[in-house]
Amino acid sequence: MSVAKRECPSCAAEVPVDHGVCDICGYEFSAGGTYRSWVKWAALTVILVFAVLFAAQLVRMLRQ
Repeated sequence: MSVAKRECPSCAAEVPVDHGVCDICGYEFSAGGTYRSWVKWAALTVILVFAVLFAAQLVRMLRQ
């Protein structure tokens, strides 16, 4: 039976998904990191969209 693995971001070793620590370098995988990463990128995207919209509005106001 094949064990699901993931790549260690520190040393690129293949580590079984159920291991919390890389056997080679000791990198500690965070629990639930995928969800946190998704939320972080979604929040960053929303902030950037609002920044671009604000800048566009500011440019329109300055042209008047």
